Amino acid sequence: MTAAETHQRKWWKEIVVYQVYPRSFKDSNGDGVGDINGITASLDYIKNLGAGAIWLSPVYPSPNEDNGYDISDYKDIHPEFGTMADFERFVAAAHERNIKIVMDVVVNHSSDQHFWFKEARKSKDNPYRDYYIWRDGKDGGVPNNWQSFFSGTVWQKNEATDDYYLHLFARGQPDLNWENPKVRNEVKDIIHFWAKKGVDGFRLDVINCISKVPGLPDAPIQNKDDIYHWAGEHFFNGPKFMEWMSEIKRDAFDKYDIFTVGETPDVTPEHGAMYTHSTTGVVNMLFQFELTGIDHEPGCSKWEHVPAKLSDIKHVTTKWQTLLGEHGWNSNYMENHDNARSVSRFASDSEQYREISAKLLAGWYLFLKGTPYIYQGQELGMTNVPFTSITDFQDIETMNYYNEVKELKKNIKEEDLMQQIRTKSRDNARTPMQWNDGANAGFCAEDVKPWLKVNPNYQKINAQAAVADKNSVFHFFKRALEVKQEHKVSVYGDYDILAKEHEKIFAYTRTEGNEQILVVANFSEISVDFTLNQQEISGLKGKSATLLLGNYGDAPAEVNVDGNLAVRPWEVRVSKMKN
Repeated sequence: MTAAETHQRKWWKEIVVYQVYPRSFKDSNGDGVGDINGITASLDYIKNLGAGAIWLSPVYPSPNEDNGYDISDYKDIHPEFGTMADFERFVAAAHERNIKIVMDVVVNHSSDQHFWFKEARKSKDNPYRDYYIWRDGKDGGVPNNWQSFFSGTVWQKNEATDDYYLHLFARGQPDLNWENPKVRNEVKDIIHFWAKKGVDGFRLDVINCISKVPGLPDAPIQNKDDIYHWAGEHFFNGPKFMEWMSEIKRDAFDKYDIFTVGETPDVTPEHGAMYTHSTTGVVNMLFQFELTGIDHEPGCSKWEHVPAKLSDIKHVTTKWQTLLGEHGWNSNYMENHDNARSVSRFASDSEQYREISAKLLAGWYLFLKGTPYIYQGQELGMTNVPFTSITDFQDIETMNYYNEVKELKKNIKEEDLMQQIRTKSRDNARTPMQWNDGANAGFCAEDVKPWLKVNPNYQKINAQAAVADKNSVFHFFKRALEVKQEHKVSVYGDYDILAKEHEKIFAYTRTEGNEQILVVANFSEISVDFTLNQQEISGLKGKSATLLLGNYGDAPAEVNVDGNLAVRPWEVRVSKMKN
């Protein structure tokens, strides 16, 4: 092979993926819930932005205990979202615009309302019994001490069979038993079904949880006062993960021209290099959580927010950019349906700096090595939501956390608890898309109650205003995506961090052959004099840098390597090096 695999041209490396959370995107039929026809009607907006693919969060039938990530039928469309005919029209309309479609597949667990589970829980000799994971109780209680992702135990009693089923997430999300080859065949069948519908890719929800440690031993006791304990070492990256996923890849994914991205909590770059390896890997790219989980103390709850340090952002980013090596591939994102808004977490959502710092985050992360993802509303600089009451929230993780803390920490102040939730709740990303400054932000009709309250700042932050304003966050994203298409070095070039120890500047280069771009980002509200010709940033291929993209309209078009850059608060510059 004449070049590293990461330099090999692939269509899924060159696109930018736009994530749509259907429930919150656009309501077309007046029930307060977003739907497929609403997305279809908005395709020109997504095309105008420059996205090449849409990742669709689950649209399958579901009782919605976890907003669709509890699937009761893998081969149909939830009536709230429309019909299969609506979906097929959506795919066709997207393909007419050269937009790919990525489906979200949740196969670590199903809904407890799925036919398989309804049958499995009836008796121990039911044909579907081994589709799930069952254990007898221990010492009059649950089988082990594992804690659920959503608080409490991972076990639920099944009265009909006098035993327990495993659910790593909500009790309505029983884990599938991948040890059973029939389950793996069902997964392949699901992939074939949607690929034949024209789907171009699959996002695999918590896929590295499918292989549990044999025997399901107790988790280590971290706090003796807790009843249940985190057991990630017993179900993340388990012993048969690569074997089972290789089988799915061989028998399903490889039959089509599609790409796959695995959601993989608690992975290291070494896992990433193995899972995404171009010849022996099992997915094309993965989502890791090390960067988006950086703003809390190690070993603490995600709710215990500590502002992220730039030094940590640099370390984590550079580790993943470099350690996936020549054969692996990154996916880069700052927010999604499970994470609060990035401008509120990693930059500034103040009136003064919201737009400029939202642009900084875009200019910084879109040019990293890997396929970039944009979450709906991120391109507008949408912010966290200032809900004042717990009754405004709907997310099961948020509600469970609130109730658990109220029960266990009687002395906690309500406002302190609410501040934690306003900072980290998943509902921050799930408020309706802000389309205009009219009633309900244009998400649904004026006389309709949206399923979740709209962020009250929609009158200032909305798509209609952003598209009309050439200096908006939307147009910055749009221009950034154009620059990526114009300069393929930003896709295939090697990454090198510059000025590694600088406390406010994150600078890096992307280099392929003699072509090189330079990204300089000031992650602070203070102006910084940054000297390009410092010894620590040798390796620049050129004597000057020509500006390709900047978030200040009056940035100099060209600067000399021997000179200083006066980098303003939250400023980002993407430049091309030239002699």
